[in-house]
Amino acid sequence: MMPGRLASTALAVVFVTMIVPADAATIEITMEDLVISPAEISAKVGDTIRWVNKDVFAHTATARNGDFDVMLPPKKSATSVLKKAGTVEYYCRYHPNMKATLKIEP
Repeated sequence: MMPGRLASTALAVVFVTMIVPADAATIEITMEDLVISPAEISAKVGDTIRWVNKDVFAHTATARNGDFDVMLPPKKSATSVLKKAGTVEYYCRYHPNMKATLKIEP
């Protein structure tokens, strides 16, 4: 391998590890029967949340602090990567009684 290629490959490996931490997890949060489950969960910055709507009508995962607003059509899912630490209360804009808390650690 030529020296320039080796440096490029090494740089690419470093860059990829900076984007996705090796210990990042995927956490599933389900919306079913007008309930968010689990109602309280902990995660870390860099983790992926997989939002799953098992209901026959649309839901949202809307953070009260504005950090995220995920639209979930009926029987669909979506993902989002957690970018900053903190405790985030969120709810469904269509069904405000659906509430939950996500605790995001650094």
